Amino acid sequence: MDAFAPPPGYTEWTAPPALRPAIACLWAQVTTSEASRAGLVLPDGCADLVWEQDRGAFVAGPDTGPVPTTMAAGTVILGVRFRPPAGGPALGVPLSHLRDQRIDLADLRPAAASRLSATLDPDLAAARVLEVAAALVADGAPDNAVTWATRLLRDPRARAEDIADEVGLSLRQLRRRCHAAVGYGPKTLQRVLRFRRFVSRIDTHSQSPADLDLAVLAAETGFADQAHLTREVGRLSGLTPAALARQRRRDQP
Repeated sequence: MDAFAPPPGYTEWTAPPALRPAIACLWAQVTTSEASRAGLVLPDGCADLVWEQDRGAFVAGPDTGPVPTTMAAGTVILGVRFRPPAGGPALGVPLSHLRDQRIDLADLRPAAASRLSATLDPDLAAARVLEVAAALVADGAPDNAVTWATRLLRDPRARAEDIADEVGLSLRQLRRRCHAAVGYGPKTLQRVLRFRRFVSRIDTHSQSPADLDLAVLAAETGFADQAHLTREVGRLSGLTPAALARQRRRDQP
């Protein structure tokens, strides 16, 4: 992000290699000076460190449902997305306390927030937000047991009890450490990961939304059947699978 010149819309960058175990990506959301932009933030199992021009820095906690957003014309927002096991340790607070919330960074890490004032030039903010995130990760490394459990939870057939045994924890300990590091328990994380698998599939699917075979996609992404897919997508996005696919296609550049 040394040369900050993202196009209007949403853009992602990979994190520097040393930070990739804790940081999923860097991102920017930009609107032109002519038009505002409405969007929908979907659960992804992650927490984000966010800087917004004229607002400053805040933390977006892990979501359990859709969050409608509206960006005014001429807005620049920069973010660093922590991987599921990394957010709680980096921020130094049980992430369950931030679930479904947006909290000013000054309330959590005042010294870090002082480096990300609302009046920064976006070029400088782009460098600073990464520096701050790197310092936070250095202060609190991801929970190794939860990192391992997260990998195992990507299998929709995996049972939390079996995963706890495999990572050397009791089920109660796994739940407690998931709530601290991720923001919710292993079963909710598994649901969110499965939902994101479906979102990724429709984002990269070459067919138009009207031509998607939802029964096939349900099976391929780990849902019991199309009805299960419909229920879960409704709970996590507020939309039907077909409506979500249409919205995602409209939002693509």
